[in-house]
Amino acid sequence: MNGATSAPQARVASERVRWWIHLLLIAAYPIVIGAAGRRRSTGQQPALGHDVKGLLINSALGLCLFAAVFGLAWLASRASRDELLLRWRQGLWTVPLGLGYSVAIRLALGMVFLIAAVVLLITNLSSPQAMQKFVLANRPDVATLVDIPALRDNPLYFWLTLTFVSFVVAGLREELWRGAFLAGLGRLWPQRFGSRAGQLGAVVVASLVFGLGHLAQGPVAVVGAAVLGLGLGLIMVLHRSIWPAAIAHGMFDATTFALLPFVLEKLPRVTRAG
Repeated sequence: MNGATSAPQARVASERVRWWIHLLLIAAYPIVIGAAGRRRSTGQQPALGHDVKGLLINSALGLCLFAAVFGLAWLASRASRDELLLRWRQGLWTVPLGLGYSVAIRLALGMVFLIAAVVLLITNLSSPQAMQKFVLANRPDVATLVDIPALRDNPLYFWLTLTFVSFVVAGLREELWRGAFLAGLGRLWPQRFGSRAGQLGAVVVASLVFGLGHLAQGPVAVVGAAVLGLGLGLIMVLHRSIWPAAIAHGMFDATTFALLPFVLEKLPRVTRAG
């Protein structure tokens, strides 16, 4: 009798160990990548390289590293397609949904920073001049990610960044990561993260970890990435699929990269005018 009852208990314990391995591997990935990017930033070497060859090589290496981590996590847990939210559920509507969500997330992100600025001004915690200095000193250090002159002057580098990097290296890879992270939380703590409200809590946890993965780009980037991750996670939970979120993420990054050369060209003029 004891043997009959201990066998299911042993299976449950073994399954929890396997899911713990899954979650630890997935959770460690953005933290380690963020720490590596922070060390790299001191050497003035962008993560995607200075030219097309460097972009392709570094992107391929990044995808291979993620594939190894994701693959090891899956081998440990054997998560199902539904647990990883891999089903394409919205048919042809997936693409317009993703495009619409990318606009909504950008607006929400702008509102978050605008509200924070207004609150600081109203409460006299910061002056406009001090706030401007803070933003300029802590703006996202995009040079740790891409080569701005190449983005501006090399059409092939520019379009590869807007397409392959934005939608595959960033959008697909990071939403696969998010789906795997949410699956780990849901399986290890089903009572806490299994309900719809619990899934929203899991999205918050995932967004915080996702934000920490952007430490190399500065504190403003960490906050922005956390808010972006929160929005993308909510999309995944709402549609029970990574694909609208992956398209929204890719479009968000593509428009950001497209605007970067123009924004960085105008920023010094705005600073001098202030």
